[in-house]
Amino acid sequence: MGPLTGIRIVELAGLGPAPFCAMLLADLGADVIRVDRPPGAGIAAFDRITARNRRSLGIDLKKASGVDVLLRLVESTDVLIEGFRPGVAERLGFGPDICLERNPKLIYGRMTGWGQEGPLASRAGHDINYISLTGALHAIGPKGGRPVPPLNLVGDFGGGALYLAMGILAALLERSASDTGQVVDAAMTDGTNSLMTFFHEFQDRGMWGNARGANLLDGGAPFYTTYETADGEYVAVGALEPQFFAELLDGLGIDRSRQPDQYDPAAWPELRRQLAAAFRARSREEWSAVFTGSDACVTPVLSMEEAVQHPQMTERNAFVEVDGLDQPGVAPRFSRSQPAPPEGTPTVGEHTDEVLVELGFEHEEIAALRASGAVH
Repeated sequence: MGPLTGIRIVELAGLGPAPFCAMLLADLGADVIRVDRPPGAGIAAFDRITARNRRSLGIDLKKASGVDVLLRLVESTDVLIEGFRPGVAERLGFGPDICLERNPKLIYGRMTGWGQEGPLASRAGHDINYISLTGALHAIGPKGGRPVPPLNLVGDFGGGALYLAMGILAALLERSASDTGQVVDAAMTDGTNSLMTFFHEFQDRGMWGNARGANLLDGGAPFYTTYETADGEYVAVGALEPQFFAELLDGLGIDRSRQPDQYDPAAWPELRRQLAAAFRARSREEWSAVFTGSDACVTPVLSMEEAVQHPQMTERNAFVEVDGLDQPGVAPRFSRSQPAPPEGTPTVGEHTDEVLVELGFEHEEIAALRASGAVH
């Protein structure tokens, strides 16, 4: 089940965007074998959800015999995903040249923050650092305030995991014609720069300034921002188009005939004052009821716990329970090859013997590898 059924992926265990990319591909039906480090390495501490839908093969990649097991696995694999700093995989003996020599059809997916080259390539970093150099972080935050990290959605998961997944799928598609593998170099800075394309276009047209909280889509426009309600909660307003803005004013009881041009920044402070005063008069749920069925683009700002119970989410079964945990389901949806519901997270090394037998290892060989600590 799922459009990637029949595709085998080897994921070298890590944190953040690379495991999330592997989860997305596993959700779509790929057979993902996660190569986990020996117990005590501390690499799977946060992976109760993002490590779902995997099989776990325990290998010590610091042992030559462990690397040999990995390379044997690579020979029958479609995709390998690694998220080490540049040069680490090569130093340990499973860089792309060696892997592609063993399997010329392999897609070798690399996930880094800065990319494989450049003055910062070998330096440590996190999402906040990657998006700070792309202009994305500078653009996000309140007027007159400091830049605000947008969780790690932009660098790690948007610019990183999603672009690596897209690159892998594109390379698999190209391989169907060329019958040859290749390396996919996904850098979070590259992906974030790509995500910022729309805003570079706005800036090139003179429609976007450098000041935070003063532009059309960064909370500067009073019809595209959030407002506090009487109960201390918030609603989100996205009434960008004139017809939606008109419905917003009608719902709030504001006389639209007396309003100046919606897109005149000089009128925004007074309009924001009026909208803020109106929203403070009722609770979040009362405003939700007022705008139900309306195209005013007004929605409640929900917590993660509340989102799980929202009727839109429940109607589409957007969240599923796996191993007692509520978590987002598989996305996107397919009309014909819809993937199966997610399965739980394996314990580290749970499928070691199973995978080794599939690779043709004899029981005596497996016992010797276990005794040496090469697998676990």
